[in-house]
Amino acid sequence: QGYPAVSLPLWPQDKAFGLAGETVVVEELLEGEEVSCLCFSDGSTVAPMPPAQDHKRLLDGDQGPNTGGMGAYCPTPQVSEELLLQVRETVLQKTVDGMRQEGAPYVGVLYAGLMLTKDGPKVLEFNCRFGDPECQVLLPLLKSDLYEVLQDTLQGKLATNPPAWLDKSAAVTVVVASEGYPGEYKKGVEITGLAQAKELDLQVFHAGTALREGRVVTCGGRVLTVTAVRPDLESALQCVNRGLDAVSFPGAVYRRDIGHRAIAFLRQPRCV
Repeated sequence: QGYPAVSLPLWPQDKAFGLAGETVVVEELLEGEEVSCLCFSDGSTVAPMPPAQDHKRLLDGDQGPNTGGMGAYCPTPQVSEELLLQVRETVLQKTVDGMRQEGAPYVGVLYAGLMLTKDGPKVLEFNCRFGDPECQVLLPLLKSDLYEVLQDTLQGKLATNPPAWLDKSAAVTVVVASEGYPGEYKKGVEITGLAQAKELDLQVFHAGTALREGRVVTCGGRVLTVTAVRPDLESALQCVNRGLDAVSFPGAVYRRDIGHRAIAFLRQPRCV
């Protein structure tokens, strides 16, 4: 229910949000950690992917403005096998079942953005796609052939042919952004160190790049991501950070603490 007596200062005077800024939606405040739980859906069966966590703030320590995502890691140790099963049954499978019952079976990738609250997982959003930058840590951990997984998804065979994932592996990806992002930024800045990243056994995913006269240059806000797959989260982050020392361009902005919540969680004392 909306109320007209909302204080005017809530609206930016420069109308930065356009018509969307003329409406305010009041929602329940959810406190906790956000995680991304994706699955393949063939319209009847869901095949969950390992849970991942995005980092929206621009700078280390979750400081600075919000962005489209400055990095991600997978899997998230905060999501236990029991909790992931709960998400599968009460969120992912329930959603796919409901769509099928309403005559709109969903076939493809379903993205659920969740908040892990003290009262259990709460859905923040759904997307009909891989997330970015979650995709850059999910697909490197996929052991099965992606083409075959997509064929099984389209042909309704996920119940008998669920995708397999790398065991005892973790992936970290870090976004390298242009100076000024998420505001105005310069384009055409030359990027160096791509060959060195390959030598370090890292994957570089291009986003806002272009090829100009044989040189790779920036052409967007979030320019590229550097991804490492290693046996554990801390070693993956260390390897990515070495790659960030190699892949560079003037004014590059990136974080060095992707996965810090998970590392803190893993370092907590446990009762045996």
